[in-house]
Amino acid sequence: MIDKNLQEKLRANLTKLIEEIEIERLKYSPHQIIKLVAVSKYASINEIIALYNVGQRAFGENKVQDLKQKIELSNTLPLEWHFIGTLQENKINHLLSLNPSLFQALDSIKIANALQSRLKRENKTLNCLLQVNISNETSKSGFSVESALQSYETIMQTCPNIKLQGIMSIASNTKDTKTIESDFRKAKDIFDKLNSLGARILSCGMSDDYKIAISNGANMLRIGSKIFNIC
Repeated sequence: MIDKNLQEKLRANLTKLIEEIEIERLKYSPHQIIKLVAVSKYASINEIIALYNVGQRAFGENKVQDLKQKIELSNTLPLEWHFIGTLQENKINHLLSLNPSLFQALDSIKIANALQSRLKRENKTLNCLLQVNISNETSKSGFSVESALQSYETIMQTCPNIKLQGIMSIASNTKDTKTIESDFRKAKDIFDKLNSLGARILSCGMSDDYKIAISNGANMLRIGSKIFNIC
């Protein structure tokens, strides 16, 4: 039984966020379509179900074990699950058994080759985003800005069971707006160059910087705390 008070708090948070996204979207382009992925890594299953009840469908987790648990606990609901965390090679089989809608953090050729091997063996495909380390921070994984285009093409050519849909990036860990804008402009530039290869998703923007991401062309947002903060 879902707490109605919890549900209404989440409804208010989601409604406010969608209104803010819409304002920024229209500033950028009335033709832009933006998908919101609710990052639920700190949310309980009751919070996830309550958010589903008020209209949210796409959710993101960054640990395979947490994704498995939450899928099992919500298996009666038509949720769209995204895996947004770093994938370790020994977790590949576990991830593929969960059939996520999108793996957003493909961050190396090594992981791409390992994924391809498992996918081919199981006669499966997996929608993925290439993670690009636009901030060039050692604490973040992903392809460098300089190698992203060639790596994207290489994976398309050598890993046919991986269906690349675009790129994902995380801006610098800073309050400096100009630095964040510069990061997202780099991501948009890479994305635009990949359009001819079928890239359609630019996943940028989290709770603290989603407005800047939208103003630089992001069409997928990964937002957690602004939604699930119910204090």
